[in-house]
Amino acid sequence: MPTTLTRIQVTQTGQLRDAIELAEQKWPGLPKSELVGRLAVLGAEVLATERSAKRAARRAALEATRGTIDYPPGYLEDLRKDWPE
Repeated sequence: MPTTLTRIQVTQTGQLRDAIELAEQKWPGLPKSELVGRLAVLGAEVLATERSAKRAARRAALEATRGTIDYPPGYLEDLRKDWPE
């Protein structure tokens, strides 16, 4: 089908073949190219969800530990003495 969008070629490895077979069960009758596209979008959604969960976990860890370390007076000044200007 004519399009102005960029096309890519994908080699059908064993893993991709298995993924396409699963996709055919969920979306029967669609061409393989559309199945691959849907799998890619689903994979991107999973990655975005994982990234969001990791960020939330990091934020929670930072909040849980905020203010729990008691540095001695003058700590930063002593540390900065060793830094070049």
